Amino acid sequence: MSTLRRNAFVLFFPLFVGESIWVLEQSAQALQAMGPETLWQVPSDCGDMSVWDAEIAMCMPLPMAGMPMRMFMLHGNLFGTQPWQQGPRGRQAFSSSQMIMMDAGTSIGDTHYLNVDLMLTAEKWTVPSGGSPLLLQIGDQNLAGVPYLDAQHPHSSPIMGLTFSDTIFLGQKKNHIKLFFAPRGETTDGPLAFPHRATGVINPDAPLGHHVGQDVSHISSTVLGFSLKFDRFRFESSTFYNTEFPPDQINLPIGIPDSFSSRFIYEWSNEWTTYVSFSRLSTQENRHSASNYTFLPLSNEWMFYNSLIWGWVTNHDGTPSAHSFIEEFLFRGVHPRIWGRIEILQRTGAQLQIPSLIDSTMGQWVAAVTLGYTYNLSHWKELDAGLGVSLTKNWLPDDFRPAYGGDPWSAKVFLQIGGMKMWGDS
Repeated sequence: MSTLRRNAFVLFFPLFVGESIWVLEQSAQALQAMGPETLWQVPSDCGDMSVWDAEIAMCMPLPMAGMPMRMFMLHGNLFGTQPWQQGPRGRQAFSSSQMIMMDAGTSIGDTHYLNVDLMLTAEKWTVPSGGSPLLLQIGDQNLAGVPYLDAQHPHSSPIMGLTFSDTIFLGQKKNHIKLFFAPRGETTDGPLAFPHRATGVINPDAPLGHHVGQDVSHISSTVLGFSLKFDRFRFESSTFYNTEFPPDQINLPIGIPDSFSSRFIYEWSNEWTTYVSFSRLSTQENRHSASNYTFLPLSNEWMFYNSLIWGWVTNHDGTPSAHSFIEEFLFRGVHPRIWGRIEILQRTGAQLQIPSLIDSTMGQWVAAVTLGYTYNLSHWKELDAGLGVSLTKNWLPDDFRPAYGGDPWSAKVFLQIGGMKMWGDS
């Protein structure tokens, strides 16, 4: 990890040297206009000198005449989780998932903002070899080539994402076009990824529909794309190299893009946004999604957030078609946070390794309902620490119940540490 820090320092340092006192003052004024620094930013938090980034759900600088910008941001979220699970497939293995994002940028002239975004994780070393225990979850393989079963796979490479972008101000309102290249990064496919959306950042578990038309593409290879924002409408498109990273892969393989995705985003208001996307992969797999995000201030101390997501994949994992639905909510107070997730999706007997079924490739409906509570123990500058608990009830079809011992319960206790900080000095 020290090598990564050293390389990041070498990469970012030239962006933050050699500026005059005048530029320092202008940068500070511009960042002050960006609005509150918080783990749960919403579009209305963006000030006059920033724009809502629909990919990472944060306010980002937007260059304007006479206001040079320099910005460095750190954003992190860490969980330490101890689960308890019922049934013959239940496990009690401690796990830690985490991500840290470093973002650095500088304006060039009056219309361009150049940005470098780096996302790192240590899950290769902090997640058990069998994955983080999560009943009914599937996806990817471990070092031995065995598919993860009833577990969330780790992001095995320390480099989750590296994206270079140029945001170009189009001269009126906050209209702009963003051009980007990511050796490893997010495509314009699916809903807002669960590590970034307000209702997902509080939950230590990835959604069960992660690979069913939702946010599997948030870590992809050789992504080239653009995002065009005009008033409340946003159109995004990208092409990328469709490949599975080996579990021990820590470099950034570059391939020839062979798949594409497009996404339409409409901001009905600062409190209500809708995403619709389609993706076509080189394997003839198709991904579709539609999602809706809302938030509502309830009082001076309480905020309500909600996410409603539908995903649909065809020709995926030996299944002609599979659907997933998820409803997430969060009531966020100063200290208490009450949150939940309702998931309904299709799984096959082959995916869950139940070979006794007559047709193991036919998708059957499963469901999971989670209710959670997190108490914010402390707040130090921009860093929060919270202690949380969650309880999940799973419902399975008759064909799956013998393998799981019925409709199992699971529970978790976890510690969460997260926050975000921006600097405007050069």
